[in-house]
Amino acid sequence: MAKPNDFNTCSSYCSNYHQAIEFIGKRWMGVIIYTLLSGPKRYNEILTNISGISDRLLTERLNDLVNAKLVTKKLLESSTKKVEYELTASGIAFQEVIVSLQKWIDVCEFEKES
Repeated sequence: MAKPNDFNTCSSYCSNYHQAIEFIGKRWMGVIIYTLLSGPKRYNEILTNISGISDRLLTERLNDLVNAKLVTKKLLESSTKKVEYELTASGIAFQEVIVSLQKWIDVCEFEKES
């Protein structure tokens, strides 16, 4: 099996890498994970924290994250149905990736969107 730093060999590792990049690369996915790194949040808290995301897309992405076992969806005990989303251990492990991306962004010179 190829090691992560063996860029000359492509095997099942390449396939897994490609799947992970495609999953995280979905629109708003990384931002949702980033938002949940500060702790559990209810749906409207996430929606408020992420400017520009639609209800439909947030719901779809949260379901993707729950299905991938990166986020848990917990029904809160109350008179009405209230749900809280929280990162799992696998989701929290993504923090290392975000920190690495932040360091990379700091050294890159991306043009700011107008």
